Amino acid sequence: MSAAKIKKGDKVVILSGKDKGRSGEVTKAMPKEGKVVVGGINMMTRHKKPSQANPQGGLERIEAPLHVSKVAIEDPKTGKPTRVGFKVLDDGRKVRVAKGSGVQIDG
Repeated sequence: MSAAKIKKGDKVVILSGKDKGRSGEVTKAMPKEGKVVVGGINMMTRHKKPSQANPQGGLERIEAPLHVSKVAIEDPKTGKPTRVGFKVLDDGRKVRVAKGSGVQIDG
């Protein structure tokens, strides 16, 4: 991806899978792998053996990465999923724009 359409801190809506329709905030973006981690979404359970650091062991619930194609930015105006476009402002800055409503996402 040449330009980051989804970044850390963005509000996104899940488009497919078990969490379809839910929304959350991107906690980690991995552009090289084309994946994002969304807070509280796509939870998976890890079985941890007891260790020196964690003598109890047990189940650990963590967020698994999602493919970028499964999420869409939440439109700031409507709250619905939208595509992302780019616009160059008069002062030369390149900003992200919601395709649905034309509202500026950042900057």
